[in-house]
Amino acid sequence: MDFKELVQKRRSVRKFTDQEISPEALQTILRSALMAPTSKGTRAWHFIVVDDKPMLEKISMCRELGSQFVAGAAVAIVVLGDREVTDAWTEDAAIAAVTMQYQAADLGLGSCWCHIRNRFMENGEPSDNILRFLLGYPENLTAECVIGLGYPAIERKPQDEDKLKWENVSIYKP
Repeated sequence: MDFKELVQKRRSVRKFTDQEISPEALQTILRSALMAPTSKGTRAWHFIVVDDKPMLEKISMCRELGSQFVAGAAVAIVVLGDREVTDAWTEDAAIAAVTMQYQAADLGLGSCWCHIRNRFMENGEPSDNILRFLLGYPENLTAECVIGLGYPAIERKPQDEDKLKWENVSIYKP
């Protein structure tokens, strides 16, 4: 499949089968993240890979809404950025996360982004604090998102070309 087709077919998947992800596939996904572009080549992202079911369940409760699917994932990758290395850590982490999602789709895996930065529990506790407590990462790192990965339990239709919002594209003409 070429990249154009991959972009059209990649959709968020929130329901996964029980099939495990091979170590080779996981390494390929992480390799793609480690090759993702970063501001000034800082590579200020960090990744925590979780395949432990009890921990996936805990991670799935790090937000009030929108994180529950992580409990059913085969693997979750917590994407972190180092605020002390670059002010572009959020962008760098996001680029790496999306790169992983496209690589996963190319391997026949489903994925979904669970946003963490600036998200909170009902009591106001930042979701990043919950993950920091669970996973023990240092204060200079902040979680951008959690990418849930697994084999899709449902089939999603490709993006509908007719629904593309071309009206949101402007072409500058001097």
